[in-house]
Amino acid sequence: MSTPPGIVATPYADVPAALVEELAAAGLDPEAVYAAVVAALAEDLPGDRGDVTSRATIGADAHGSAVLAARQPGVVAGLGVAALVFTYVLGHDVVVADRVADGTRVAAGDVVMRVEGPIRGLLCAERTALNFASHLSGVATATAHWVDALAGTRARVLDTRKTLPGWRALQKYAVRCGGGVNHRFSLSDMAMVKDNHVIAAGGVLPAYAAVREQYPDVPVEVEVTDLDQLRVLLDAGCDRILLDNMDTATMAEAVRITDGRASLEASGGLTLARAREVAETGIDFISVGALTHSVIVFDLGMDLEESS
Repeated sequence: MSTPPGIVATPYADVPAALVEELAAAGLDPEAVYAAVVAALAEDLPGDRGDVTSRATIGADAHGSAVLAARQPGVVAGLGVAALVFTYVLGHDVVVADRVADGTRVAAGDVVMRVEGPIRGLLCAERTALNFASHLSGVATATAHWVDALAGTRARVLDTRKTLPGWRALQKYAVRCGGGVNHRFSLSDMAMVKDNHVIAAGGVLPAYAAVREQYPDVPVEVEVTDLDQLRVLLDAGCDRILLDNMDTATMAEAVRITDGRASLEASGGLTLARAREVAETGIDFISVGALTHSVIVFDLGMDLEESS
């Protein structure tokens, strides 16, 4: 994008090494995150006018600080991405301090980050930084609710590929921040034999066998809708099976039949209110598309601090 007045547009090579290392250690591609930040800011800063409101109302030399704070309890995520937004806009003119670690549980009113620098730049970066952090904190918070509901059972909550296009790596990172487990990232990471594959292949066993033959080193999970299909797959050596839209009693029977020979995942229309009941069947995983496709944005806000 063209560089609007007052925006540094920090090159990737000038992003602080500590921030790059933090993103990489979190399992993210720092260059991809940087590109996402640049693209997001381009939506707010087309052309060469910049932030017309801040330019009209705030002096070019005005300097100040602001706090980003939680307005509800939950789990924060994406604060490193927010820091990158401020760094891109302000370069070495911004100081980011008091940033809590992603995955931290916070209460309403807790400060999660402070930023200091030219006020025009702080306000220019504000919404983009909050968009990243609020959305990802929403994913982390939703995941933490499921983790809490499953506490004391063997079940772990899984995400799915039902992610916002272009946001998959970030959303799956936020799931990890909330204590959840990532399912496959792409169609090539793992074979997932679902109902349409079963129909096309002529049954669960032919579908499973075809994947095993062509991709012997790729993990395979097969979806079943009844206990007969489960038995067939267990006899064939399938070690990961998804129980689709089963009631609680049927899932409990599936756990009994399986007797540890495969990991079992429950999926299909599961709700937080039912989570504990399902987990207590002895299931290994519960997959929840809503962690990413229907997330409620976490309420974060940024407020300038009054100068003393």
